[in-house]
Amino acid sequence: MSGAEVVGLGAIAGLTIFLGLPLGRLRRGSDGLRATLNAVAIGILVFLLWDVLTHAVDPIEQALTSATGGHRGGWPRFAGLCAVFAVGLALGLISLVYYDRWMARRRPAGQPRRHGPGAMSVAERPAKTPLDLADPARRLALLIAVGIGLHNFSEGLAIGQSAASGELSLAVLLIIGFGLHNATEGFGIVGPLAGGGERPSWRLLVVLGLIGGGPTFLGTVVGQSFVNDTVYLGFLALAAGSILYVVLQLLKVAFRLGRVTPLYWGLLGGLLLGFATDFVVTAAGA
Repeated sequence: MSGAEVVGLGAIAGLTIFLGLPLGRLRRGSDGLRATLNAVAIGILVFLLWDVLTHAVDPIEQALTSATGGHRGGWPRFAGLCAVFAVGLALGLISLVYYDRWMARRRPAGQPRRHGPGAMSVAERPAKTPLDLADPARRLALLIAVGIGLHNFSEGLAIGQSAASGELSLAVLLIIGFGLHNATEGFGIVGPLAGGGERPSWRLLVVLGLIGGGPTFLGTVVGQSFVNDTVYLGFLALAAGSILYVVLQLLKVAFRLGRVTPLYWGLLGGLLLGFATDFVVTAAGA
């Protein structure tokens, strides 16, 4: 199998994220339905957080084992990986805190519209962009897509590195496993949008899908020519920080809806769905 074919399959694995995105266009339903859909998204993201942190800690633990075993240069490598992990986690989490706060200040909620002389006419009103980041639900969906995109970049690195080392059968199995896994991530992205008052446009879903799934393709390209555990760890740490932030934001939405029972059932369902797809990846030998 040529490198181009591996890259093409890596792109397909990332684009399966589009399978779950149409759920975001569900028409407005009851608060119970919205709470359940939001909770399923939380469950999927909690699983992803666990998965990302587990993979991020692996090279750090290996470096610690090497250092305690007396290997030369073991302690500096361990300290360096710990620093990369801490900085990446903090950057992924705190940067989104300040970004979201900055976006909220740009157009405060409930800002009155201008009327009378000097007010914009309908024709003068600027066209709404696909993301429309002034909308909190769309902004949250974007942040989820960014976090998942960072996670999927690391998955692409794993695919590319397997192909570069000559393990083509493993690379193909990883593509299949990650493809199934990414299909569930699409719903995690649109969880804040599903069942809301305004249906997201197809254009918006395409943009979110490219942000969340496109990095799998990029990671596959990079992984075939560049192998570096520190870079891999850095992207995982960034992903963990950003996913942690959006999980907390989704929990705020869940408690605001006030439906406790759907929250727990949906969260459980999302977790089990995430583990089910992870078992497929494990069966592939990852």
